[in-house]
Amino acid sequence: MRKKINFKKIALWVISIIVVLLLVAGISFFAFRDKALQKAVAKVTDKMSSDYNTAFSVKEAKFKGLSGIEMKGITLVPKGADTLLQVQEINTSINLSRLLTGDIQLGTLNMKNGYVQLVNDSLGWNFRSFLHSKKNKDEEEDNTRNSYAERAYRLLTKVLNLVPTDMALDNLALRVNDKGQQISMNLTQLRLADNQLESNINVVEDTISQNWKVKGFADPRNRKADLKFFNADTSRIAVPYIARRFGLKSGFDNIHLNVENIEMDGGELHVDGYASIQNFMVNHRRIATKDVVIDNARFDYHFLFGDSFVELDSTSTVQLNKIKFNPFAKYSVEDDTIYQIKTRIPKMPAQDFITSLPKGLFTNFEGMEAEGSFSYNLDFLFNKNKPNTLVFNSTLDKEGLKINKYGAADLAKLNGSFVYRAVDNGRVQRPVLVGSGNPNYTPIADISPFLRKAVLTSEDPSFFSHRGFITEAFRQSIIKNIKTKKFSRGGSTISMQLVKNAFLTREKTLSRKLEEILLVYILENNRIVGKERMLEVYFNIIEWGPDVYGIGEASHYYFDKSPALLTLDECLFLASIIPSPKTFMWRFNDEGELKSYALKHDNYIKNIMLRRGLIMPDDTIAQKGHVNIIGRARGRLPLNKESLFASDTLDIDEIFLNLSKQAF
Repeated sequence: MRKKINFKKIALWVISIIVVLLLVAGISFFAFRDKALQKAVAKVTDKMSSDYNTAFSVKEAKFKGLSGIEMKGITLVPKGADTLLQVQEINTSINLSRLLTGDIQLGTLNMKNGYVQLVNDSLGWNFRSFLHSKKNKDEEEDNTRNSYAERAYRLLTKVLNLVPTDMALDNLALRVNDKGQQISMNLTQLRLADNQLESNINVVEDTISQNWKVKGFADPRNRKADLKFFNADTSRIAVPYIARRFGLKSGFDNIHLNVENIEMDGGELHVDGYASIQNFMVNHRRIATKDVVIDNARFDYHFLFGDSFVELDSTSTVQLNKIKFNPFAKYSVEDDTIYQIKTRIPKMPAQDFITSLPKGLFTNFEGMEAEGSFSYNLDFLFNKNKPNTLVFNSTLDKEGLKINKYGAADLAKLNGSFVYRAVDNGRVQRPVLVGSGNPNYTPIADISPFLRKAVLTSEDPSFFSHRGFITEAFRQSIIKNIKTKKFSRGGSTISMQLVKNAFLTREKTLSRKLEEILLVYILENNRIVGKERMLEVYFNIIEWGPDVYGIGEASHYYFDKSPALLTLDECLFLASIIPSPKTFMWRFNDEGELKSYALKHDNYIKNIMLRRGLIMPDDTIAQKGHVNIIGRARGRLPLNKESLFASDTLDIDEIFLNLSKQAF
């Protein structure tokens, strides 16, 4: 008979063998994992030393339980610099299944009693060695090979995996000492459990102390968050450090940050959510002369990362008070490097737009009342490899738009007499009456036609046909500014210069430029002032020299004659100094003659006028570019001291000229 097989016994043996193998593997794992941990610490230590010239040390590192790690006495000290990081104790757990695939994912994290210290001294910042890491060839090849979507997704995944699902942080600080300017941000407590996060941060700078709170929903594994950042006492948060470091004061009541979706789909990464801020304030001398405040702002974003592009989708929206628009931005390197921006403001009431403007940024519009509505579209595209193909289209469509009440800038005053006071370097200059009560005031009919044509040719040839702006001039200005990497050309029209002089200061601020654009549009598109009158006021208020305002003063200051008697050469000279009237003297040599570059410029304008039929060949007879300065301006010319006409004072020149007139 065949012997009966005892399957139960065999099963017990198999199970016993498996248990023994697991036991052996477990013993081996537990026996060698601490060594592996020490080896990992040693590897990090070597990398910090070789790549960043920084000493990294851990007094104690060991496993606790199956997946827990405990480390004590962690320090990071760059060579020859102050300690960058120090933490007394860290307890964390890791996902072992993830670790086997080479992907670190933290499960829990407890950290207490530590600080990050950023110090800037005579040698620079103590983290400077980390600004220039040594990438190996594999990393460089990986960066060039992978798409923007893959690189962004990999980075976000690594960062979010390092955010534990359960976290307790106590007594951790960020300290900054920037050459004596000190700030301390102390995280007294942070808790993350059951996807709920709450933290308390005490911020101290000089004598100012604030207590910030962050509270809300955080789910790093599902890549979602909804957090609110605010002051514990509900007052406005004052952003520290940047005020003293960069002269930028900023603050807000609260910030709300929402991340709704981070997902790879068809090789493209989608990042969606929104951010909002309340009672946002900013103050900087380049922005405005006073606090700029936005009551409410919200940004609903939909970012898209592709193989060779990064895009802010046009379904995104930005809302500033009642102003709501759809932005689109794209950076692409698929064929050429292309930057693209589009903005669309749907039809909205004009009054809502005016009342929604940030306070302090448009002071001349405060109190303005309007009726009607408008919509706006902007289309901008720049090809880095083909800069001259730049696209710039700006269109505004209006329906029944009408200004019923002006703000501080009463544009209608240009139609009558008014007192003009220039502001130079923040100081208000002497009053100049723009009207017949001023003996130097010159009506447009009493100004030499040569001057009118020369100024229009050099400053704004299409003045009588445009509505305040020249799109092509803006386009060329942008191209030149990009090529030169500086604001070397502005594309300003006479309308813009008039508004800037008559209603605005000369401060180089964002506020002034934005007000200039809006005021010009209102002036030109509501037919408040006729073109001839605009040009007449322009000639009578612009600066023509040091403390010389209006063409009546200028004509006598340089040539001791009325504006009607100016020659073609004299008109070309006056037109040429408008961009920089206070430096007119440097256009002359020590013999009192125009330098070659000045003659070349004036001849260039003259030839344009000839080609356009603004002057006839007969007008140029005896006009060889000679300009004889005989008015008070002569005292500022860099004349040769040995010259008969040289003088150190204005009075000697005037005496000599009076004697000459009497002799003849």
